[in-house]
Amino acid sequence: MRALRLGASRIVYETRVYFRAGDTVFFTFLFPVVLLSIFSVAFGSLGEVGARPDGTGGISQAAYYLPGMVAAGILLSGVQNLGVDIAMERGDGTLKRLAGTPLPVLSYFIGKLGQVFVTSAAQVALLLLLAQLAFGVDLPTDPGSWLTFAWVYLLGIVTAAVLGIAISRLPRSGKSATAVIIPPLIVLQFISGVFLSFTMLPGWLQAIASVFPLKWIAQGMRAALLPEYFATAEPGGEWNLPLVAIVLGLWLVVGLVVCKVTFRWIRKDT
Repeated sequence: MRALRLGASRIVYETRVYFRAGDTVFFTFLFPVVLLSIFSVAFGSLGEVGARPDGTGGISQAAYYLPGMVAAGILLSGVQNLGVDIAMERGDGTLKRLAGTPLPVLSYFIGKLGQVFVTSAAQVALLLLLAQLAFGVDLPTDPGSWLTFAWVYLLGIVTAAVLGIAISRLPRSGKSATAVIIPPLIVLQFISGVFLSFTMLPGWLQAIASVFPLKWIAQGMRAALLPEYFATAEPGGEWNLPLVAIVLGLWLVVGLVVCKVTFRWIRKDT
């Protein structure tokens, strides 16, 4: 219970620190919101996406890009945010100082994961409100779509957060964290169906992207937020939600194993 109470206090602390860092707020919290606005305005003149020859049945550019922006937000909030943050805390000695305090390891991770949940949920809510109020996107009305949205989001954000902790060991110093972590994530967004239609990519790029979780998070979000007939544009012509769950579950397990093997608290209760 003490660890849980300290963890709750750490969530408040971590969230405050997060929103005080302007660059972090922009590149992990507001970045998908800004991109959704840019894509919706820039490509709005192209007309409806998926419209029939007679011009009916399509959706707006904002509605088309919304699932990808939600998926990108999950990636940025979990992988990029925690990967860079923990690497910098290791580099500037914060982890070493925390190791000399009575703070339990569990409380530290509760604080980090809680901060990711709070900020990510706020980001998703902002994206949905912006899409609906500013760009007139019709959000799903059936409970099944929102159930799909909920489990894809929860599984996706937990997986992304665990992978963020895991890759925090990659940078050799805190100063190199952004240079090591951010560029690969930008490339991953381009090949995972976030900015471009996944089927536009050559087969070998699709195969590479299918190895990583972002492609499956984006696919799950499209299943939740797009009309059913858009499934024909997916590889195999269906949403394939069971495979989405399997791949994300496998990555969650991989991330947990890597965290267990590589993370060091420099204390006996690691």
